[in-house]
Amino acid sequence: MPLAKITKKGQVTIPIDFRRRLGTDMVKIEMEGGKVVITPARELGGIFHRYAFTERPIEEIMEIEKKAMEEAFAGENNRR
Repeated sequence: MPLAKITKKGQVTIPIDFRRRLGTDMVKIEMEGGKVVITPARELGGIFHRYAFTERPIEEIMEIEKKAMEEAFAGENNRR
């Protein structure tokens, strides 16, 4: 069982094998008793809908996110 460190900002890295099995990079985090339970987000609304549980590899989804952020910030730079 892999161990993960929680950073000062509360971030945890999920091992790549687990991320690939999830099929998405959007997850729900819940407490069940004394355990933290992470499950794939299957129902997302708004702008996150396209990231919901898919058959796409995590790398492809991350590339889509990167392009979306670049486009969003490119528009912001044009307004300055």
